[in-house]
Amino acid sequence: MAESSLFARLVALVGGAAVAIRHSGDGPREPAYGRAPTIPDPRPQGRIPTLKMPTAKGWHGDHQPTPAPGLKVNAFARDLLHPRNIYVLPNGDVLIAESMGEDGKSRSFFDHAMSATMKRARARGVSANRVTLLRDADGDGVAEERHVLIENVRQPFGMALIGDILYVGASDAVLAYPYETGTTRITTPGRKLMDLIPGGHWTRNLIASKDGSKLYVAVGSLTNIGDQGMAAEENRACIHELDLASGTSRIFGGGLRNPVGMAWEPEGGLLWTVVNERDGLGDETPPDYLTSVVDGGFYGWPYCYWDRVVDDRVPQDDAMVASALQPDYALGGHTASLGLCWLPEGTLPGFPQGMAIGQHGSWNRSKLSGYKLTFVEFQNGKPVGMPREILKDFLSADEKYSYGRPVGVALAGDGAVLMADDVGDVIWRVTAA
Repeated sequence: MAESSLFARLVALVGGAAVAIRHSGDGPREPAYGRAPTIPDPRPQGRIPTLKMPTAKGWHGDHQPTPAPGLKVNAFARDLLHPRNIYVLPNGDVLIAESMGEDGKSRSFFDHAMSATMKRARARGVSANRVTLLRDADGDGVAEERHVLIENVRQPFGMALIGDILYVGASDAVLAYPYETGTTRITTPGRKLMDLIPGGHWTRNLIASKDGSKLYVAVGSLTNIGDQGMAAEENRACIHELDLASGTSRIFGGGLRNPVGMAWEPEGGLLWTVVNERDGLGDETPPDYLTSVVDGGFYGWPYCYWDRVVDDRVPQDDAMVASALQPDYALGGHTASLGLCWLPEGTLPGFPQGMAIGQHGSWNRSKLSGYKLTFVEFQNGKPVGMPREILKDFLSADEKYSYGRPVGVALAGDGAVLMADDVGDVIWRVTAA
């Protein structure tokens, strides 16, 4: 393709509302869901992968997402600045990480188009870099108090309270702050526990071990498939285990391209995560997934995906492929499943126990996927059946606009389900109708 022709296509993309610069070539497919998904053969997209993203529009007036039958939704808080993750403190206060992807250096026309598209979709820009505290003191389901708890943290995402220490996962470090119950402002500088390398997949989620002695730190890859060599991916695409007493860390689970949400499943006692898989192989190839993470487990990235399907674009390591574990449950191609929260049975009427998953939504397939708060049932410690929707209609029918994009999910102190919407700048609250 001539450079002038490529440039014209990119300019058209930047000016459009939701334009696919290149279709995947395999056409619309049934979503690859469940424990035994049907995954189409890979169709590498070459130099110009599919790029399709709706323009961010937000919610206006009484417009809001549609809940499943038997449920209702209300705005717990509005007018935040790109809320990404939620953490509920023992006293019921709700912490919100407000942060956004930074604009990196463009190396090609496609990088320029990607940057412009992400800005139009409100996925990149100026990051608030703060943790905000919301308080619903009167218990009416709407936060009437709002305080900046911590500020000037580079892209905060993960949060975890252990005793009187609040831990925050920034893109460049794990930080520790002193915390007192009821406080609305922390001015003490964060104590650095662990250096992290920013850039690439930048979210750094945290979850504490059940005994409070360790933190698990999710770190995504720098690139799609190790494009800059595996040395650049050292200590990335994995979940670290950080021992708080000794300050030492190790890789707990590896080969996870971009693990974000983490949750404990109570029956099996295992750590679970949702992972965003690689790009450039088609609309449904490979699917993002929900999986348990076993100590020392390797899950394939970048050499292979799902059941050891080799990615021919990557210099291979036969031993690593042979050691790869198959994920537990496919969530559909490029759904960008980011949030994860365990819901005990009885949390929402009509829903058994299982995982609630915030699907941020695709930018890299011919027909958009995700853009919903979904649910996967668990039985005997394992996911079963097909996903069910908790909240939907975050997209316009023609896929040109996104009213919102789901991210983090958490259980409020009163048992309601809270979900961060980083395009709508809302925290949605879901309860029984």
